[in-house]
Formats: sequence, structure tokens, C-alpha cells
Amino acid sequence: MHRDDYRDHDGLGLAALIRRGEVSREEVFEAARGAIEADDPRLGAVVRTRFERARVECRAVPDDAPFAGVPTLTKDLLMALAGEPLAFGSAALADWRPGEDSTLVTRLRRAGLAILGQTATPELGLMGITEPRAFPHPVNPWKPEHSPGGSSGGAAAAVAGGLVPLAMAGDGGGSIRIPASYCGLFGFKPSRGRVPLGPGHAEVWQGAVVEHAVTRSVRDSAALLDATNGMDEGGPYPLLREDGFLAALERPPGRLRVAVSLGEPLGRSLGTRLDPEVRRAVESTARQLEGLGHDVEWAEPPVDGAALADSYLTLYLGHLAADLAWIARETGVPVSRLAIEPATRAIGRLGRCLPARDYELAKRDWNSAARAMGVFHRRFDALLMPVAAAPAPRRGELYPTQSRERLMSLLAIPGAAHLALEAGALKRLAREALARTPYTQLANLTGQPAMSLPLHVTPEGLPVGVQVLGAMGDERRLLALAAQLKADTPWAQRLPFAGWSG
Repeated sequence: MHRDDYRDHDGLGLAALIRRGEVSREEVFEAARGAIEADDPRLGAVVRTRFERARVECRAVPDDAPFAGVPTLTKDLLMALAGEPLAFGSAALADWRPGEDSTLVTRLRRAGLAILGQTATPELGLMGITEPRAFPHPVNPWKPEHSPGGSSGGAAAAVAGGLVPLAMAGDGGGSIRIPASYCGLFGFKPSRGRVPLGPGHAEVWQGAVVEHAVTRSVRDSAALLDATNGMDEGGPYPLLREDGFLAALERPPGRLRVAVSLGEPLGRSLGTRLDPEVRRAVESTARQLEGLGHDVEWAEPPVDGAALADSYLTLYLGHLAADLAWIARETGVPVSRLAIEPATRAIGRLGRCLPARDYELAKRDWNSAARAMGVFHRRFDALLMPVAAAPAPRRGELYPTQSRERLMSLLAIPGAAHLALEAGALKRLAREALARTPYTQLANLTGQPAMSLPLHVTPEGLPVGVQVLGAMGDERRLLALAAQLKADTPWAQRLPFAGWSG
């Protein structure tokens, strides 16, 4: 199978070819391997490969598995492969190996996906860019001088660059939707707890983190959700396995009530400036939805953006402090000596100083936002917003400068972290971390499903995604709407494969 033929199909398309006998799964495997070996040295998407193990696993795929041996990549974060490295993008965990597969990995294999390797992530998944010091930095296949985003930047670069038709990703504050927007892909974040994180984790970031994928097609995302959803043993959320996500694409979503917002309440306190191309993308999609027969109305989400940013960062800091303590326990290296990046160390020091009271109050703000959005969705079926305030930034543009890192090191002085928090360090961190991407955390805090749709490309040739949020648990309607928009806008034709052909 020639690599150009391989790249002509999404995952289900390749699976159909295999089932019809038009191509063997071995030929598909070799096409994917060839793409990774030829193109990833320039893309920098893959941090490690496992070709020979994947080949053996691929041969054992049942004939009736929905993906029939189609290649994929998992993320170097949370997605455990028993006995194989899982570094979380950090030198501190370079030699760490989990003892068992994650539930998601088990379900991926059962669905017939062959895991060929793992993709790059920022250290511990903390940034909206993917520039870890311990691993290569993936480039944006549309324009290599730009970032593919984060934290699933390696996954997005791999799919947009034609290495695999779909790649696993995770989203704790926009980490599926932001890379999907920057790389012209479909990025779907399911409802809280829909996809289990066990057995190594019950919930991550108080349930804000959900794992799924970035894909070329809506149907791959829906079929994957059919195969992976539902609580596992001991899971914290009583969400039993459901089906019908792929089937939902076969019928129109009906006439929806769609709210449209430029996200001003979420970005105001952070000093966010909306790029004209992002505004154009949202407004164009609103008109497209009207043309498809939906009722469209401009309306803002009823939330306090400043409170949301503060509460999100409060739990972010607290969880990082706990994560560093966990790494120290797993590796036997004290936190003070862990091989972590200066920004990670500084944020961890702030997190160690957070009072438990502030942590709990922050979580209550999440709950207030969820209740407010629940009421909002009595009136509206969906909310259309930006994914990010601008197209993809240039690589290196958002990583802390050396002078900034030197300032961060001052937090090691006894008492400095406490003083920094009292002096407003949390609000400054919120502005620095979220000003370009203030619109995605809402769905993580409320637990709602949300997606990035690749409906716009700037005159400079950079993709811009638009975000649609649905009510909690309403994945089928969101996916049906995505399929309707996809039929009206054939975005797969825009993928930049030609630039990466070997």
C-alpha cells in the first residue's frame, strides 16, 4: 500500500479496505511505519516507537473489530502500556514503567487499533504548547515554524502530518481542542467520566481531564467513543457503557437552538485580544448554522471568567504539587532533586503553599459554573465559541524566557512562595497561562462535552477551529451536528499532507 493511498483514508476507511480484502492489515501497518520513519524526523511528533510489539498485536486483532488493525499512537501521558516507558514528557520519569495497561489501552486493542508508539506532550501536560526539554518539539504540519499546540501537540502533529488517521489525546483545559484547532483536525472532548482513567487513576485534576482523540473525521471519533466509553471497575463516576455514538451521525441533529459568543466574559479579566480571523471563523459558522436551519442567537455564557480562571489555576497548582510528590515516591528521588523544568518546579512550589480551604473553595466555583451552564442549556442546545484567541503561535513564542525562569527560581527562597501567592501570583499566572486560550477551560470545569471543528483557514494558511459545547451527557447531538457541518464543509481535503510526502 503506497503512503499516498494510506493517507487518502480515515481509520474506518482503512478498516473497510482490510475487511473487504482490498488490502491486508500488514500492508496498512507497513504504510504507517514507513510514514513515521520517513516523516517524523521532521515532524517531531513521536517520542518512541514500538513497531515489533505492535506488529504482533496487530496480527491478533479479531476480524470483527471495528478498526480491524488500523494504526494509532497513544500519548506519553496517563496512557499506560504495561512494562513500557511512560515519561509524561519529563526527564524525571524517563525510566519509569507502569505495571499494567490502562483501561483505555485495553479497550483500544479490543477495538482493533494497533499502537505503534507514543506522541509528545509538554512536561506533565501543563502547557498549551508542546516544547518539553526532555523530548523533541513537534512542529505544525501546516507551517513548521508554528506550534501544534498542547498538551496533545504530538498527537495533532502526527494526524495532520499523515502518520496515522487518528491519535489518542487528553483534555484537562483544552488539550484536545486547542491542538485540533491549530492543526485543522476534529477534536472531541467527551463528558466528564465518559472515558475511564483507571486503573492507575480514578480522576485527574478533580475530573477536569478526559481522554479521547484527535481525528481526521467525525466518524472515527464517534466509533472510538463507542468502543472506549463506560466506567471501569472502581471508577468514580457511575457512567455505564453506552452505544449509538456512531449511529447518531446517520440522522440530522434536528433544529437546534444555538447560542453564539465571542467569549468576552471568559477573556476579559485576562486581557485577551481576539484575532480578527477567529472572529471571522465564529461569525461564518454562525451564518452556516443558520443556513442549515438552526435557530442562532448571540448570547454570553453566564459565568464569571475571572473566578473560573482563578479556580482552575488553584486546582492546577494543587494537583501539580501532588503530582511531584507522587513522582518522588515512584522514583525514589526527592522533589527538590527531580529533573523537572524550572517552570514546573516554580508552579509546584506555589502549589505546596495553597491552603486546603482555598483548594476546596476553588472546586465550589466549578460547581457553581456547572449549575449556571445547566440552566443555560435549558434555553440553548449548544454554545458556539472560539477555541483559542488566535491561530497557532510560533514555536518558542510562549515558552518561559531564561530571565523569566531566573525569576521563578527565587521561589526557592524560604517564604517566597507564600509571599508570591499573597501578592497576587495566581492572577499573574492566569494571565500568562490562559490569555491566548481562555475559552476551553469552561467545559473541563463544568464537565460538558465540547468539540473543535476545523471550519476556517486564514489567508496565511493556518487553520482556525471553532468550538461547540453541549449539555452534560449530550455527545450524540454534538456529534450529529459535527457530521452535518462536515457534510457542508469537506475539511479533510485541506490537510497539508503534500508537504510531508516522502
